Amino acid sequence: MTEQEPHYLKRLNDRQREAVLAIDGPVSVLAGAGAGKTSVLTTRIYHLIRQGIEPESILAVTFTNKAAREMRERVLRMLGREPNERAAFRGATGVPFIATFHGLGRELLEQYGRAINVPRYFSIYDRDDGKRTIRQALKALDVDPKEVPPSVILARISKEKGEGVTAAKFKEQVGRESFRALITAEAWLRYETTLAKEKALDFDDLIALPVRLLSEHEDVQRQVRERFSHIHIDEYQDTNALQGRLAELITNDARNLFVVGDIDQCVYAWRGATIDNLLRFDETYPNARHIVLEHNYRSTKTIVAAANEIIEKNVNRKEKRSVTDNATGELITIQALDTAEREAAWVASEAARALANDMPAREVAVLYRTNAQSRALEEAFLHARLPYRLLGTRFFDRKEVKDVLAWIRLALDPSREADYVRAVQAPSRGIGKVTLGKIATGRKGELRPSDQAKVEIFEAVITELTQATLKKLPSELVKLVLERSGMRTSLEKEGEDGQERLENVRELGALASRYDWTPGTEGVAAFLADAALASDQDELDRPRGKNQDAITLMTVHAAKGLEFNLVFVTGMEEGLFPHEGRDDEDRDEEEERRLFYVAVTRAKKRLVLTLARARRIYGTEYLTEPSSFLRDIDPSRVALSYEEYEDTIQI
Repeated sequence: MTEQEPHYLKRLNDRQREAVLAIDGPVSVLAGAGAGKTSVLTTRIYHLIRQGIEPESILAVTFTNKAAREMRERVLRMLGREPNERAAFRGATGVPFIATFHGLGRELLEQYGRAINVPRYFSIYDRDDGKRTIRQALKALDVDPKEVPPSVILARISKEKGEGVTAAKFKEQVGRESFRALITAEAWLRYETTLAKEKALDFDDLIALPVRLLSEHEDVQRQVRERFSHIHIDEYQDTNALQGRLAELITNDARNLFVVGDIDQCVYAWRGATIDNLLRFDETYPNARHIVLEHNYRSTKTIVAAANEIIEKNVNRKEKRSVTDNATGELITIQALDTAEREAAWVASEAARALANDMPAREVAVLYRTNAQSRALEEAFLHARLPYRLLGTRFFDRKEVKDVLAWIRLALDPSREADYVRAVQAPSRGIGKVTLGKIATGRKGELRPSDQAKVEIFEAVITELTQATLKKLPSELVKLVLERSGMRTSLEKEGEDGQERLENVRELGALASRYDWTPGTEGVAAFLADAALASDQDELDRPRGKNQDAITLMTVHAAKGLEFNLVFVTGMEEGLFPHEGRDDEDRDEEEERRLFYVAVTRAKKRLVLTLARARRIYGTEYLTEPSSFLRDIDPSRVALSYEEYEDTIQI
């Protein structure tokens, strides 16, 4: 470092500075937990702009809306601009394009998708929409959804799409593979037909279709490559084959691709993520530069040392050992309780003690391997009257919120049949299945006069709202839907529950106001798309009134990328964490250890690991064995005597 260096480089360590200054050609950065990768990414983007690169030609891609929003806000502040939603919108001048992979896919399809017949305004199917459609397809095939769960079918479709396989190609490949594979192929074909009819895409289409678009249309590929001269991709270890291919297609001949990842935090293989994109980066991009960030700025020496001991047992990784200048900190607590209920009660009491000692509730997290563990924890926190929020129940999944969004999508495009069916029943207006069936099959003329009148009144409201989308602000449109649909009157009649649901709709209006920087369809479309792509972590940024400062309960997967002063990791039992699959082939010991590494490295100051000696599963209580992962931690880092430690983790 020299005195002449810009001020923004002086706060970086040597390796971070090397990454920021490596602005030409392909670069891969292996960044350990808490190594300041977001600082590196944002500072590098700022440095590029200071070097004369046009901000609009810089692209940064990450995996969650929360991460993208935080990165965008940091860059804007470094540029001396006030962060706002307008700055995130396409066409904003002097601002890099920072989005999730799915947000990038949406942008490419909205801009260039007509080349492959993607409509300008398309809706995005969430998991519930997908399961509903697959369930309908299974019934049409005379298959019981209880025998072949729609969620299983969707998971297979998602995995295949992530590898670039189409429905038609899949049907050719499966041949007579198995009954379930054949059913999946037929259901998938019907699923795609419904998506096309509804002018909708699913999450996987937001990657698969841009890859197809750029592969088949060289003119579009050329435009995109001219638009983005410098590309950054965060969490590269979590990309799947198709996302890796998308990165190749948008990277121009200068190969200015900068990727950041940590093989030790790859925990999404079950949904197609492959660490090969990072492991084989130099094969895909010859002469790539490699930089390792090992300095942990987040956690205590005790936690960092334990994390190293845990992850070094994995074989399929690149050598990296985190170090830190932080204090040694508290020893790790391992606590064994008799039952899952007592485990939950103990966690609640320890959390209460932390809050009583002035730790903010938002700095406390309780992690678990499976969602099924949350029930006992919720009951314990309710009993202890502790403020908490449970990640996993998304705001946008609430019925009343989805009802309003269906009305808005229908206003934007009245031809959407699924939104028509949902809106006509929100609230109910006496239009039944028989009437809807006649409308869907073009037999509206066969309706009885009374039914015809009801339909005309409903469709008149839709026409009014369609006109409103051309001039109203998104927040104004939400309010108008609430009134003109009849939802407000209906909810007010439902007592206390109705009032709570009404508050959720009003909160939706507040969220829509973030898009009020432009009236009309552009703002409405952006609002709808971001609502569809919201993730669990977005709940952390949503105002929650008196419970805004709350303890967070969530799965370890949902916690990735977050950090807290105090972290409880519950259910440290063999078969639960590490988790057992349906059979031995489903269990990936190295991925489970990576997931445990992620859990441990969420903690900044104190880490608590708990287990139950017995756990009730489907009504039957089973004795458990302590997790084999506990033995990976040196006993000297645990707040137990050696004899107590051996007794606690005895297998």
